[in-house]
Amino acid sequence: MTPSIIQSCINDDMRMVDTTIRQSLHSEVTLVNQIAEYIINSGGKRLRPMLVLLSAGLFGEIQAQHHQLAAVVEFIHTATLLHDDVVDESSKRRGKSTANALFGNAASVLVGDFVYSRAFQMMVAVQNMRVMEVLSNATNVIAEGEVLQLLNVNNADISDDAYLQVIHYKTAKLFEAATRLGAIISEASAKDEAALTAYGMHLGTAFQLIDDILDLSGNSEDIGKNLGDDLAEGKPTLPLLYAMRNSNTEQSQLIRNAIEQGGLEHLAQVVEIVKNSGSLDHVKKMAEAESAHCHAAIAHFPESKFKQALIELADFAVTRSF
Repeated sequence: MTPSIIQSCINDDMRMVDTTIRQSLHSEVTLVNQIAEYIINSGGKRLRPMLVLLSAGLFGEIQAQHHQLAAVVEFIHTATLLHDDVVDESSKRRGKSTANALFGNAASVLVGDFVYSRAFQMMVAVQNMRVMEVLSNATNVIAEGEVLQLLNVNNADISDDAYLQVIHYKTAKLFEAATRLGAIISEASAKDEAALTAYGMHLGTAFQLIDDILDLSGNSEDIGKNLGDDLAEGKPTLPLLYAMRNSNTEQSQLIRNAIEQGGLEHLAQVVEIVKNSGSLDHVKKMAEAESAHCHAAIAHFPESKFKQALIELADFAVTRSF
């Protein structure tokens, strides 16, 4: 999974976060418990809660409040996934059936609402107005990103900048909030908070760009979902947009049709065109540039195991195969 230094840095703290997650998700309603437990046990890298802890570790001891906020961030992410899978009609995530495939759309949406509202209960309990400001703003921006993505489905004419805006809203915003929270609770300076905010935004962008690459070139078992899922849903991702601009007329039209119509009828041909266009290398370089911004953002922090873990996480973002 993630680099070993990250695991060794925060192993005990992540166990405490997991305990907090399980205790906080308990409900008297059986179906809520069933779906919540299923989602929590479905794997995942737990990157966002890790970021809260690692950023906090730069400033000293990791406290119980950090564990609480790490769980809150994971809840917001989990709720987003529950809703996403319903919207996208996904049947597979992390190599397992999605909650909506097993329990139905209605149950998934409603339990997603429960997880969101529980996150806000926990957030309020921290009694820090800046924490509430950051998380409520992030949740709102993520929702806007979801709507933007929906509007762009089957749109082969979206610009790169417009697509990057979707990434920043839908994916990078919660990464950014996670690293920023670690700084806020640790009462870091404005400079250090801004540095970690930038780190999180660039890291989240890098992760999503690599996800876009893996959707067209990864191993289905490694990435835990079906190859070409984004294309099947008619989502115009950067590898597709670049390939469409850098291929011959016939090839470009095939990609355009695939985006506008969705489905996987021409997946093999599209993948071949994307590979031959140099698109994957182009987007990989963009992700590497985002990783470099991560390095630069935290360069001024004193050397520590937490700083090294953040550096390795930025590298892992662009070298991973899952």
